[in-house]
Amino acid sequence: MTMRVSILTREYPPHIYGGAGVHVGQLVPQLRRLCDTVEVQCMGEPREGATAHPEDSPAGANQALRVLGTDVAMAAAIGEVDVIHSHTWYANFAGLVGSKFLDVPHVVTSHSLEPHRPWKAEQLGGGYRVSSWAEKTAFVDADAVISVSSGMRSDVLDSYPELDPDRVFVVRNGIDPDEFRPDHGTDVVDALGVDLGRPLVVFVGRITRQKGLVHLVRAAQQFDPDTQLLLLAGAPDTPEIAAEFDTAFAELSRMRLGNVTWVQEMLPRASVRQVLTHATVFACPSVYEPLGIVNLEAMACETAVVASAVGGIPEVVVDGETGSLVPYDPTQAGDPAFVAGFEAAFAEQVNRLTRDPGLAERYGKAGRRRCIDEFSWEKIAAETVEVYRRAIEFHQSR
Repeated sequence: MTMRVSILTREYPPHIYGGAGVHVGQLVPQLRRLCDTVEVQCMGEPREGATAHPEDSPAGANQALRVLGTDVAMAAAIGEVDVIHSHTWYANFAGLVGSKFLDVPHVVTSHSLEPHRPWKAEQLGGGYRVSSWAEKTAFVDADAVISVSSGMRSDVLDSYPELDPDRVFVVRNGIDPDEFRPDHGTDVVDALGVDLGRPLVVFVGRITRQKGLVHLVRAAQQFDPDTQLLLLAGAPDTPEIAAEFDTAFAELSRMRLGNVTWVQEMLPRASVRQVLTHATVFACPSVYEPLGIVNLEAMACETAVVASAVGGIPEVVVDGETGSLVPYDPTQAGDPAFVAGFEAAFAEQVNRLTRDPGLAERYGKAGRRRCIDEFSWEKIAAETVEVYRRAIEFHQSR
């Protein structure tokens, strides 16, 4: 069967800032081994291997409206294909329009869900209503929906009950264990001032409500005194998050007297790999996480993980085998007592591993084995192509 695919995405290498971009960047090379042609339509600056469309129209408009303008340009650029596959709400509208115009099936991948990210209203204003509409419209009309975890599939069906469950598939995110592997060099961690003689807890991610970094910073007040905390965290999404984080970080810095480092610039992936390798614990305090590629990256570097038990994280981190999971209930996020209890429990699990480096090492080695056995991109690409075939069959039967 001929298979010609158009991938629609906001992010594409080398310009990647989130898990969806990592997913597309890893998936496309594998799809090109299995399909006749795979074209990529992305947003932003020109780059090799894709057709890029600037987000500059209409000038001066809200960001979400500019995205929709770019979506129309992307849809118009799609070539002769058998299936369109869009990633995130940023590109879902392009997939919807392209599918209608060309009369080909549309597959969407649910990396996250707008109904589960209400804090985005802080960042996008009226644009959040636009992004929510674009996502819902595309999902309901799609010939197939791919969820990156079983937990995400449940969330998709809860959020959009109009969907036929038979059209919602699970294809998990993956990891390249050749790219993310133990790197025992020390040039990067030495430059960051890490003391390799003491336990190290590492966070990698954005400063957003979703990633729960403020919870980690507060939990770190209860870490053992000799534990170091290294935050590889970019600029906050909004002034409100910035103020909340800055207050918590300043308080922690006063308490721990030099045991806390915040690196705001984005490090190269090779540098992140070395930092993860030398971490005693990788901390993932997310309050919402469809799967969490960053946990796979840490596990592939043989690092134990302490994470909140939300979304798809329990499908990646096996509690008591590759790390420790801490229960979190998003419906109780407004209860200060519950939040304080979560932060204390998170600190307790971190301390348990920093006090027992042998256990942390066993978790780390088991984590890498799990990455290799369960999360290869070759397997994920084959499963994705099978969804394409199902989508084509469904589209033809409509």
